[in-house]
Amino acid sequence: MKFTNLELSSELLEGIDAMGYDEATPIQEQAIPAILEGKDLIASAQTGTGKTAAFLLPVVEQIVRMPQKDGVKALVIVPTRELAVQIQQNMEGMSYFTNVSSIAIYGGRGGTSYSSEKQALSFGVDMVIGTPGRIISHSNMPYVDWSNLKYLILDEADRMLDMGFNDDIMRIISNLPEKRQNLLFSATMPPKMRQLARKLTHQPKEINIAVSKPAEKIIQSAYVVYDNQKIPLARYILKQYNFTSVLIFCSTKSSVKDLSKELKRAKLSVEEIHSDLEQSRREEVLSLYKQRKIKILVATDILSRGIDIEDIEMVINFDVPPDAEDYVHRIGRTARAQSDGIAYTFINQRDQRRFLQIEELIERVIDKKELPEELGEAPKYDPKRKQGSGYKGKRKGGFKGKKPRNKSKKPYNKNK
Repeated sequence: MKFTNLELSSELLEGIDAMGYDEATPIQEQAIPAILEGKDLIASAQTGTGKTAAFLLPVVEQIVRMPQKDGVKALVIVPTRELAVQIQQNMEGMSYFTNVSSIAIYGGRGGTSYSSEKQALSFGVDMVIGTPGRIISHSNMPYVDWSNLKYLILDEADRMLDMGFNDDIMRIISNLPEKRQNLLFSATMPPKMRQLARKLTHQPKEINIAVSKPAEKIIQSAYVVYDNQKIPLARYILKQYNFTSVLIFCSTKSSVKDLSKELKRAKLSVEEIHSDLEQSRREEVLSLYKQRKIKILVATDILSRGIDIEDIEMVINFDVPPDAEDYVHRIGRTARAQSDGIAYTFINQRDQRRFLQIEELIERVIDKKELPEELGEAPKYDPKRKQGSGYKGKRKGGFKGKKPRNKSKKPYNKNK
């Protein structure tokens, strides 16, 4: 369906056209009419399906039609600063030819940013896009007026719950008018998401765009490894390719830091992104990566959703992602538009069963490649076996799994 068939104003259509969009995606085609009808909405669709425009366009359209009043009309709550910035950038493009104002509010940028946010909120900006902590910080102040708020949008709501924001969300909502339209957008719909949806929505319309399989253009492979083979393997793979854009996902900040340090030691062009960095530094690193001034970016799952970076040639899952659907989000960063892509995943002994769940989700057995000989022997891949302690014994420059005879004692390590 074309956007011209969705009963949007000429000002919005002009902005959509200027951004180069013509056809609505399935989530946009279903969500936009429902939101324009005033219905509460629960929408489940993975990253990259156009969820942002699916709620921004109809909400902006409704604000355009409203009588002009001071105070915030729409509040978008998101889990990360990066997603807040990206939604604000989309908002600026789509609403360019309208008189609808917006601001992204989030922490980590110093006192001057707080002052500019305060000024915008004091003058009654139409739409606020923010992270829970920053929204709460401003909500406690008398210059914030929620009385005219008509729209509450939770984007990546499942991720916010995973990050422990449930209490913060409920605290924010307690300050909002009861009569409002509630829109929940999520990549997945676990039970706790259902519970939140029941609390917030009234007779909602539900849209479920099934999790799609990874693009056929992605060459997917995996290595079965011991933990201390991961960094040498990452170095080995990166030395084999002369790619200008590689994204490596780690499950913890400590893994990001350790891997980044070792890759820099190997004279590779690499930087890292995680929540310990100041926001200004995170934005600087992202900018350098997008400009190809950095070839390799090592990150936590901050970047697995809601970040639009084109032409990533390779994704490496240094750790198996915690949820099977996160695998689709992670490797979906590559092979976008018309490009091809490569995705590698490192599977340690503890994560073998988890990787099997990924294969079941995408209905595909992923090729398990042999480790380079110089890295030593790999663990046996048996995902249906109960996993042990993951003991690593050294052999031929690599490591071989082996259980100590006395489990109460630490395994012998001749390097100590």
